[in-house]
Amino acid sequence: MQYRKFGSLDYKSSALGFGCMRFPYKDGKVDEDEAVRMIRRGVDAGINYLDTAYPYHEGRSEFIVGKAVKDGYRDKVKVVTKMPTWLVKGAADFDRLLDEQLARLDLPSVDYYLLHSIGKDEFIRLKGLGVLEWAEKAIAAGRFGRLGFSSHDSGEGIKRVLDGYDAWVLCQIQYNYVDAVGEPGTKCLEYIASKGVAAVIMEGLRGGSLVDPPPSVRKIWDKAERRRTSADWGLQWLWSRPEVSIVLSGMSDMAQVEENIESACASRVGLLSDEDLALVEEVRAQYARISAIPCTACRYCMPCPAGVDIPRNFGIYNDGVRFEKPEKARGDYAWMAAALKLGLASKDERAASCLSCRECEGKCPQKIPIADWMAQVASSLGEGRPLATKLGA
Repeated sequence: MQYRKFGSLDYKSSALGFGCMRFPYKDGKVDEDEAVRMIRRGVDAGINYLDTAYPYHEGRSEFIVGKAVKDGYRDKVKVVTKMPTWLVKGAADFDRLLDEQLARLDLPSVDYYLLHSIGKDEFIRLKGLGVLEWAEKAIAAGRFGRLGFSSHDSGEGIKRVLDGYDAWVLCQIQYNYVDAVGEPGTKCLEYIASKGVAAVIMEGLRGGSLVDPPPSVRKIWDKAERRRTSADWGLQWLWSRPEVSIVLSGMSDMAQVEENIESACASRVGLLSDEDLALVEEVRAQYARISAIPCTACRYCMPCPAGVDIPRNFGIYNDGVRFEKPEKARGDYAWMAAALKLGLASKDERAASCLSCRECEGKCPQKIPIADWMAQVASSLGEGRPLATKLGA
């Protein structure tokens, strides 16, 4: 395993961090035994950073991490979890939520505690409730080691949060070669590093959407002199940057764990040549031409009051566009209706059931106009209209 500088701390993190929000399922629920086995395999290979959060796997992720770090594994890793800031209504909630999380983990403390998915406005609200003063007291009491935050805000919004507190230890952002020219983008990554704060990368492969490329992208990768998987290209691009401390991966089976360990062991700053970087840029440009909905399947938008499975609808639509297989996408969409008739689903989860209440849109880290896209998904997949990469096209 390769290890990297972690901001200004006297600690080196494994290049690969284990993201604990995409564990495997069995018989309709998280396969906890296999998840523990996967985590321990990663730790045995040198992973020393486990990232979980209050809502992951409907609250089961923290329990699983707690199981995984027993039997001597706790001393080998940094355990990281996150405050569900959207559940904070008053200062009393700070201790209440942390107490609940530590009980789930069955631990007296965690190493890093993050304010989950905050932007500049949420940070102002939490500061007004006294979260920073509370955090310093909790650190002094040994309840967690240091404070950080994750964010899906713009680069400017993240900068304002960073500048609002001098003791941040890490900042977790979405970053990958597709989003490098968007928000928060490369300038934000560089600013995080300039503050001496560790840059922890989430969605480095955009929720796995960069793993299995469409034919037009695969043709570009095939031009490379050195063959790599699409996942390895995405990960090595991240690890080539000196500002990156950790790349998190939400691994869903043991094969992904093994593949990512192999990639991490081969990583280093500046690994990719100028020719490699030019090829990545060509791929990025191609994705920009063919992408439709910028959904990463994080499921923060769920549950939907109308029962719509928002990420599933978007995933079907995007696959139809990217892989140039609209009829397969329509078939997958039709199956969702068939599942209801067969009693395999309790509600019609298709986009056509969207009520346009827009409750989901305030929760979406990608700021997707979900209701508008739902109407387009329903008309394209349910009524046979062309699949387009832009709203209203």
